[in-house]
Amino acid sequence: MSVVWIDGTYHDRASATVSVFDHGLLYGDGVFEGIRAYNRRIFRLERHVERLYASAKAIWLEIPMGRPAMARMVEEAVAKSGLADAYIRLVVTRGVGDLGLDPRKCPKPSIICIVDRITLWSPERYDGGLTALTAATPINHRESLSPRVKSLNYLSHILAKIEGIAAGVDEVIMLDATGYVAEASGMNLFCVTAGTLRTPPPYAGILRGVTRDAIIEVAREATYAIEELPLNRYDLYTADEMFLTGTAAEVVAISRLDGRVIGGGGAGPVTRDLTARFRALVTRAD
Repeated sequence: MSVVWIDGTYHDRASATVSVFDHGLLYGDGVFEGIRAYNRRIFRLERHVERLYASAKAIWLEIPMGRPAMARMVEEAVAKSGLADAYIRLVVTRGVGDLGLDPRKCPKPSIICIVDRITLWSPERYDGGLTALTAATPINHRESLSPRVKSLNYLSHILAKIEGIAAGVDEVIMLDATGYVAEASGMNLFCVTAGTLRTPPPYAGILRGVTRDAIIEVAREATYAIEELPLNRYDLYTADEMFLTGTAAEVVAISRLDGRVIGGGGAGPVTRDLTARFRALVTRAD
């Protein structure tokens, strides 16, 4: 069953509520993490917690709970849910304040932990790949809202997603202000050319995903060549394979982008291999 922990109290889906004066709701003022549990083991919880606290520090938000206590709370919530495989949404908002912007009017941040299931696409879509287009909406400029902050403000990504919905495709690829490839609406991006993995570097205005790092890790173990470098759409159009990574999505191929078939269409051999290696990693008993 799904469970929700809010500031020390457990709720079910129907009873879990937040104040209409919470600045997370009013202004998107807060940070979050999406985390996975596989066979009741939480994948890389420490890294997610570290990133949560780093995001909070970047927006001048002091989380009213220590990191060890935060990790224990997440583990407890997963156990309470009874779910063997679960998706966890960990959220810290600025908290309840007034209708102004001033964060000093919010005396105590609020912590929320949701444990539930998530399914983005059917298994055959992972095998056949997703269709995508390049969105006209760019990612936020990295000096206005750093993409390294996993904030509650995802409106630019939602607007890009709406472009994809209107065009009848599954996903969108977002560019930065200079026209280089950044990421998908909520996932990191890789392409494969002549057996080499290529992905935008962290300084290019992307969120450095935990799943992204895991894929790089297993790819290096498998002796694939990896390049973190600026990419443009030509690099994607002419790639042999292209896939996206994220906590919710895991690893999913792109079969068509802007009307161009990528490689042979569907999940290519490198994508399939890395998917299998990733699955082995997340289910491995350490």
